[in-house]
Amino acid sequence: MQLGSVTLFFFFIFSLLPPQYGAEVYNITPSHPLAEGQTLVSPGLIFELGFFSPNSSANKYLGLWHKSIFPCKYVWVANRDNPLADTDTMATLRIGGNGNLELVDGKQTSVWSTNISNCSSAVLLDNGNFVVKDAMGADMWESFNNPSDSLLPSMLMGYDSATGKQNFLTSWKSENDPSPGIFMAGLSAELPSQALIWINGSTPHWRSGPWDKYKFIGVPTMESQYLNPFTVVDNVTQGTRYFSYSYDKIPGDKLLAYLDISSEGILRFMFSESGKNWSLDCESWQNPCDNYGACGPFGVCKAFDSPICKCLKGFIPKSNEEWSKGNWTGGCVRRTHLSCETHTNESVSSKGKDGFLKVERLKVPNFHQYLTSLAQDRFEDCKIKCLSNCSCLAFAYVNNLGCLVWYKDLVDIQQFPSFGEDLYVRLADLELAKPIKLIASLTAIGFMIILVAIIFSLHWWRANQKRHVKLTTRHLESTSLIKIHRDDLREYIGNHDLSELKIYDFDSILIATDNFSITNKLGQGGFGPVYKGMLPEGKEIAVKRLSSTSRQGVEEFKNEMLLISNLQHKNLVRIMGCCVKENEKLLIYEFMPNKSLDTFLYDSRKRAVLDWATRFNIIQGVAKGLLYLHHDSYVKVIHRDLKVSNILLDEKMNPKISDFGLARIVEGTQDLENTQKVVGTRGYMSPEYAMGGIFSEKSDIYSFGVLVLEIISSKKNSSFYLYDQQIGFLAFARNLWNEGRALDLVDEVLGDSYSSSEVMTCVHVGLLCVQDNAADRPTMTDVTSMLSSEKDGPHPKRSVFTIQNSVHHPRSSYENTSSSKNEASITKIEGR
Repeated sequence: MQLGSVTLFFFFIFSLLPPQYGAEVYNITPSHPLAEGQTLVSPGLIFELGFFSPNSSANKYLGLWHKSIFPCKYVWVANRDNPLADTDTMATLRIGGNGNLELVDGKQTSVWSTNISNCSSAVLLDNGNFVVKDAMGADMWESFNNPSDSLLPSMLMGYDSATGKQNFLTSWKSENDPSPGIFMAGLSAELPSQALIWINGSTPHWRSGPWDKYKFIGVPTMESQYLNPFTVVDNVTQGTRYFSYSYDKIPGDKLLAYLDISSEGILRFMFSESGKNWSLDCESWQNPCDNYGACGPFGVCKAFDSPICKCLKGFIPKSNEEWSKGNWTGGCVRRTHLSCETHTNESVSSKGKDGFLKVERLKVPNFHQYLTSLAQDRFEDCKIKCLSNCSCLAFAYVNNLGCLVWYKDLVDIQQFPSFGEDLYVRLADLELAKPIKLIASLTAIGFMIILVAIIFSLHWWRANQKRHVKLTTRHLESTSLIKIHRDDLREYIGNHDLSELKIYDFDSILIATDNFSITNKLGQGGFGPVYKGMLPEGKEIAVKRLSSTSRQGVEEFKNEMLLISNLQHKNLVRIMGCCVKENEKLLIYEFMPNKSLDTFLYDSRKRAVLDWATRFNIIQGVAKGLLYLHHDSYVKVIHRDLKVSNILLDEKMNPKISDFGLARIVEGTQDLENTQKVVGTRGYMSPEYAMGGIFSEKSDIYSFGVLVLEIISSKKNSSFYLYDQQIGFLAFARNLWNEGRALDLVDEVLGDSYSSSEVMTCVHVGLLCVQDNAADRPTMTDVTSMLSSEKDGPHPKRSVFTIQNSVHHPRSSYENTSSSKNEASITKIEGR
């Protein structure tokens, strides 16, 4: 009784204390300031505002950060110029007597304020905006309009020319010093605008290239983003121009992100998915060519060449001495004066002595002028406009944008291996004529050589016609077949909407893969070999190279292009583009550094890396990917070849389903399809598909069940066999379940380091998925619910097919198969 009275007494005392004694508060008012040791939190507990001291700093600041994501990033700082002493424990953020929100130190001296009056409260919103309101609840001041070094989603970076207000980002002085540094990021004044990083507010340090209503054309990584969150709004009437980004309209898990300018002058775009730690998505500096004006005026920077700087054709180094030392900033000068400069008494249009040299795949130069008066679809008008003015040094005609011209030195040009724009550089007639004459001479010589070769070959062919007629016929048939494949593929690309698919230049892929070096080969499949590559901007890629004579390979190539270019999910491998040149057909994917799941699961030395948490995450990820294919994508897709080797792992061991060459689109109202081509991999095919050619989403679910049981046990369904019991893998797993020993299926390398409940759930799901009758198998919606413990499944039914096929050795059950070292694919009709 006495203990209860004491408890009630203390509860009563604490109820009388003002709110500032609590650790977290939801608003600041004149009577409730924010004190040391407290934090202001947003309603959804996403953001937090409070006092902090950077690492090893003797200063203290008021800042804002994401509440539960690490490493902690301070996205806004109030008193950047006036830090508090770290020993000051009496500092408060308060609304003063005049209604001004201010930060005061322990001596009640103001070190920062909003410079407003009559405010009533301050709150932190779930988007990270710190807002000060009046008594009526109207916004009077907000941190989004007073940025530090970071840009949050829906926050605006730009300026209002009418008021002179700039919302630019300013870097920290160092990692431990939030005071303003030397780098500033914002938008340029010209139209269309560019993103720029300046040193000390005026000297360009990095440039994005103009905005084309979809992306900054000088940032290749924006080309490969299949979902673009960025936008630039340019209101000419109001004189405002702002850049922002948002994930509100992008499906999938909730993303948190920030864009910041580092103390080294690098723009970084960071994101967190589902509350995980921060990950780097992209950054402005990839190579030395990203330094503004690295090669000076009329110089071109190529990160994949050595040396990286070269003069444009028709130009020579301004100083050979400096150029030889690797100091290229002085740039280049014309070798031959323009004709319009040497014939000033003639009209420019009448001479026609100058022309244009096309230079491809560029970040176009700085200081462009936008000819808004020209129609956006008139390339020739753009060319004539530039040619008619001797001061016009170059022009570019950009899709979605129109005509850009240059009247100043061409500065900060970078050439990419893919993407980029075409620039037409003005040159004198002599610079353009020389290669034409040389080409004409070489053409004449070449023609004579070819003519002699034809006459000789014709004579030889007639002498050996009878002996080689059969061989010649075969050769012509083969050549014709290859041509049919190539023409068919080009027609296919032209007739389908592959707008999300980027077309790569073949030469850039050769460079990226080191001419398809054997040291870069990642593997070999039915499609052909797969190579690792590195793009100049540092992005790693995987390149599938189609075997030049495989008809089935062409069909798979077309199928994969159509499907995966339009499928977007974090658990599906992302295709970046394709390349078709003559008989070369390539698919370019994001590179998965950990390769495929089988390289870990079936390797006695590596499989210990797959702890239970990783295995369970892989199972859940594959389930989400299949759920998307079957139910959530714009079309219903049956994969038809789900297996361990087709699950790729990214750098964090997250799974991505790959290889859509055999996938089929099924109409929404259609549950089953029948095929005469039974294709797939032994051990993963459902009974109704392997024996009758009938496939549906339940065929994939059967494969998923096999996959789940293999992940749990590190055993292969196709090669596991107990001779003493004469049972295969699935029957073995089912027997363990029926005997209450399902945990015995767990890979022994895990020891006792696993969750028993999660393992039991996964075994249960796996056995439900591999039931003989397709109707008994769950849907992927059911599977994901069971894996997340939202629902329980029924008891797996007794398997007739598994038992019947377990009384023989598995190899004798597949007499019409062709086997490889690791897996065998059904080839009764068509093989993989």
